[in-house]
Amino acid sequence: MLSADTISAIQKQDKEAIRHVFEEYYPKVFSICIRYCKNKAQANLATNASFDSIFNEISNSKNLNQTQFDQNISTKTIQTCIELVKSIRSEYYVASTVYANTPSAKNYNLFEDVSIIDYNNINNDLLIKSIQQLVPSQRLIFNLHIIDGFNLQESAELLEANEHTVKSNLEKARYNLQKGIEKNLKEMKQHEQSF
Repeated sequence: MLSADTISAIQKQDKEAIRHVFEEYYPKVFSICIRYCKNKAQANLATNASFDSIFNEISNSKNLNQTQFDQNISTKTIQTCIELVKSIRSEYYVASTVYANTPSAKNYNLFEDVSIIDYNNINNDLLIKSIQQLVPSQRLIFNLHIIDGFNLQESAELLEANEHTVKSNLEKARYNLQKGIEKNLKEMKQHEQSF
């Protein structure tokens, strides 16, 4: 928790107070960033940018208390992640508009048996890896709506997109995440069997 003394010390640019807040909130901020970003390097950039934004808010606020700070840290981090992911325009727009031009051998039957997935026993690293493999527009909406609990209208406002597009990307994200989990589980089982 952020005390009034810590807030005051940060506003005076006290390096020890800044370090203390960074260390205390790093796990929470990084765990959000790793879900929204494509890889660990991007998540590190988003984490640093999030802390810049957080410390700017503390420095510029006259009456910030610890309750307000704790309530806003997740929202600030999510907004920073969205801005970072969308700023990588080549990744965001190209990945969202690339279409296959040759038939794929993959089976994308929505009604196929998915007994390979035991949703109760999916390892967190496998889930994070599968989320990171989604194209940016799908990864953002999946995190916002499914994990962070924003409704579709709020998600659309944060993403600066219309609600229909957001809903479409959410459906694609759900489908592609399922396929990604299946693929990653198969690869993991093949890797275990090779040893």
